[in-house]
Amino acid sequence: MSLSVGIVGLPNVGKSTLFNALTKRQQAAAENYPFCTIEPNSAIVEVADPRLEKLAEIVHPERIIRATVEFTDIAGLVKGASKGEGLGNKFLANIRECDAILHVVRCFENDDIIHVQEGGNKSAPIDPVSDAEVIETELILADMEQLQKRYDKVKKEAQAKPPLRPEAEACAALLKHLEEGKSVRSFPRKEGDPILNVLKELHFLTDKKVIYCANVADDDVTGEGNPHVAALKEYAARDGSETVVICAQMEADLAGLSDAEAKEFLQSYGLEESSLDRTIQLAYRTLGLASFLTAGPKEARAWTFHRGWKAPKCAGVIHTDFEKGFIRAQVVAYEDYVKYGGESGARAAGALRPEGKEYEMQDGDVVEFMFN
Repeated sequence: MSLSVGIVGLPNVGKSTLFNALTKRQQAAAENYPFCTIEPNSAIVEVADPRLEKLAEIVHPERIIRATVEFTDIAGLVKGASKGEGLGNKFLANIRECDAILHVVRCFENDDIIHVQEGGNKSAPIDPVSDAEVIETELILADMEQLQKRYDKVKKEAQAKPPLRPEAEACAALLKHLEEGKSVRSFPRKEGDPILNVLKELHFLTDKKVIYCANVADDDVTGEGNPHVAALKEYAARDGSETVVICAQMEADLAGLSDAEAKEFLQSYGLEESSLDRTIQLAYRTLGLASFLTAGPKEARAWTFHRGWKAPKCAGVIHTDFEKGFIRAQVVAYEDYVKYGGESGARAAGALRPEGKEYEMQDGDVVEFMFN
C-alpha cells in the first residue's frame, strides 16, 4: 500500500530540515536559499508503535517490522505559483501525486534566515497565518482553473444531454465555493451527489487533508506561549485540520544520536518523546490508515489497512491467497493479548474470538487468518 504525505511550505520554513529529521538521513539539501529543493525527495519512514515491543516481550520474535509512511519533500512555493511563478508548475504537479499534505509553517524569529513570501531574496515579517494563506490561495486558484475547464465542457454537453445537468450545476456550485476562497475539502457532499465523480476524477489539491506543522526554535520546543503557534492553530481549526508543533532543527540533531543519547537529549529539554514520532503517527492517521498486528517466533509485525476494511481484505494485505481463500480470522484485542500473556492465555480466558467475512478490522487487533 503506497500512500504519501507531501511536505510543503514557503521557501526556508524548515521543510528540508524536517525531511532530514523524519528520514534520519541527510537526503535533502537544507541550505539557506530559496528553491534549494528542486526535485522532490521521497523516503519511507517507520511509524513508531510501542505495541510491537510489548508483543515482542511475549513471543520473542527474530525481528520487529513496523508500518511505514512515505514522505515527499516538495520544492518551496511562492505567491503566484498557480501562474508559474518560482517552481509553481512543478510544485503543483508533485503535490497532486500526494495523498495528504504536511504544511510546514515558520513560527520562529531568526534574522539570519530569509523569510520568503513574494519570491526573490527579500525577507518578509513572520506571519504564519499569512504564509498558510499564500499556499492555500495558490492551491485554490489551481483547483479553480481545473474545475473551470470541466464546467465549461459539461455545461456545453448538458445542452444536448439533460442527464449531465446535475453535474454541471454541481460544478457551478463548487466553483462559486472556491471563488469565495474556500477549499474543496470544506464543500458539503453526501452519498449520491453528482459532484462525487468530479472529485474522484480531478483529485483537487484543496480536497487533500492537511496537517499544519508549526516549526519553532530550539529554545521554544513546546511552542507554549508562542503567539505564532497560537495563531496557526486557530487558523487550522477553522478548516478542521490538526496542528503539530515541532522544532525541525532539534529533531535533525537528534537523528544522528543513539536511542540512549536521544532520550537523554530530550530529557534535557524536559521532553518525554520526540515530536517526530507524533508527527509520523498523525500523518498515518490522517491518511485514514491503521494497523492490525501479527505475532510469532519469526516476527512481530504491524500491517497497514484502511479504516473500515473488513477481515478478508485485510487478509489480502498479507497475501492475496489469504483473501481468496478466507475462512475466518482469529482475533484478540491488543490489550487482552498483553493482559493474558499471548494467544494461549487469551484463548483460555475467552478473549480470543473467531470473526467472519463481515468483521470490520480494528486498529491494534492481533490476528491470525485461517484460509483454504
